[in-house]
Amino acid sequence: MSNDQQPLTWTLVGTDADGMPVALPCPPDTAREAQAACEARKAALEAARRAGRSQARIGIIGALDQEVALIAESLENTWTTKAGGIQIINGTLGDREVLACVAGMGTVNVAAATQQLIALGARTVIFSGIAGSLNPALHIEDVVIGQTLRYVDTDTALIAESAPGLEEFHSTDWLVDLAAQALLARGYTELPAEKSNNCADGSAPSSPAVTSAQGEQQFLVGTISTGNRFVTGPLKAQVLEATHADCAEMEGAAVAHVCAKNGVDCLVLRAISDNCDEAYDAFSSRVFDIEEYARSASALVLDILGSIDAHAKN
Repeated sequence: MSNDQQPLTWTLVGTDADGMPVALPCPPDTAREAQAACEARKAALEAARRAGRSQARIGIIGALDQEVALIAESLENTWTTKAGGIQIINGTLGDREVLACVAGMGTVNVAAATQQLIALGARTVIFSGIAGSLNPALHIEDVVIGQTLRYVDTDTALIAESAPGLEEFHSTDWLVDLAAQALLARGYTELPAEKSNNCADGSAPSSPAVTSAQGEQQFLVGTISTGNRFVTGPLKAQVLEATHADCAEMEGAAVAHVCAKNGVDCLVLRAISDNCDEAYDAFSSRVFDIEEYARSASALVLDILGSIDAHAKN
């Protein structure tokens, strides 16, 4: 850094249209210009709302920093807010306002992030990430659309004593349909519903997940298991028996749960990264093309965002 360059710091430059603090990375002596830009963005968004051109906000929760960063690159008028310990990227895609963040692992982290996005006006929440396969029909890099999401380490009857009174949760039907259409358009093959473990006897898979032959990519509209433990070893069979899920992860049901409590539409997507057959330390050190996954996941989410606008106009 040259002597005449100032270090970038997070500088409070104003509030957004909902009164939330807005901080931007900028040298302190450019805070006035940053504040003016922030106010201009707010005014443009308010004008769009008054003219009826602004649609309901969409919240995007990504599993990886890279994924959210790639989504942010496709947005216009971006700025960053910090709330509830979460860094949230705000921006627009056409007339649509988008809020994007990385939640962290586990049900509590993602529930907090989901509620924060809803508090900021999100009326649709899309969550994407990676998961371990519980279904021998799924290959590494295949995608599961979480039509049904079930907790695995929770007394769901007790949870159902509180609103919304459910023991399992679901992605919104019209978003499931849009995700399936987007995957088909990208050349994925849809596995039939009878391939889902939820339609089978729930027995443990007899063969591991492997990379699809000749690069063929598949997707399944199926069931996702959510718990606060990394699933491997004997736990795999226990999770499969308890949930009849097609893949296991640590966040999806919590996203759908919070959305159901708030009456907000949601969609949970998972790319298969492993076969639930190795410890977390080994999984973390194994080569998985994170950048490639992030590009694919962010592109799919952006496709779905475009489809949401088309859906809203019909």
